[in-house]
Formats: sequence, structure tokens, C-alpha cells
Amino acid sequence: MIKKIKKELIYFVLVLVMLALLQHSDLLINPLSRFSLMIEKGSYCHPVIWAFGVYLIIVILRLAIKFVLFLKNRRVNQ
Repeated sequence: MIKKIKKELIYFVLVLVMLALLQHSDLLINPLSRFSLMIEKGSYCHPVIWAFGVYLIIVILRLAIKFVLFLKNRRVNQ
């Protein structure tokens, strides 16, 4: 169970980093100015909220694919 939680946490962090780099390309050039701007505006939660939303969509898609494959395999085995 712990192994699965660690794997999902890694997926979440990857989604967070990918979204941050896609939305704010200046993070690679000057990350300190981006973080100071975030602190100045007080927008601490919006990256996590966006990442959670995208992660939730990915989880729903993964579950749907898993369910379809389960139904397909069940029909083959009968």
C-alpha cells in the first residue's frame, strides 16, 4: 500500500512540475523572481489546486481504461 501511495505521489509531483514549466517558462531562467512574485501576491495554493485537478482527470481516465480492459478480459474468459 505504501508503495502505491509513493508511486501516486510521484505522479502528482510530476504533474505539478510539468504544469509549472508549461505555464511559466521563466521558471527555468529565473526561478527566484517567479517565487518572489508568488509570495508577493500570496498565491500559494493555485499551483497545487491546478495540479490536483489535472491529476484527478488523469486518475479518472486511468480507472476508465482499467474498467474497459476488465470488461474486455471478462468477456474473453467466459
